[in-house]
Amino acid sequence: MHALSVGTWFIHIATLFEWTLAIIFVARWSRTSKNKALIWLSYAMLPNLASAMAAITWHIFDNSDPLKGLVVLQAALTTLGNSCLALAAWNLLRVKPEEPAS
Repeated sequence: MHALSVGTWFIHIATLFEWTLAIIFVARWSRTSKNKALIWLSYAMLPNLASAMAAITWHIFDNSDPLKGLVVLQAALTTLGNSCLALAAWNLLRVKPEEPAS
């Protein structure tokens, strides 16, 4: 695990926790606002979270050559995640939130 500095490890781990909390908050916001498009946004965030986990796993094992497939997986998950986020953002613009019941 000495491939990265302590500061870089801190940023990697903090970002992972921030992204996880953001997914949870967006999902809760979807329920309270009754905006179903927001739940799709939280789902669209998951591939990027998995991408970060793949990158961190590779770093944990000192960027080992036998695990280089994780780099490819991370790149594919980033591409998928960014595409999903773009579609979810478009869906947010397209869908009007439901009116709260009085």
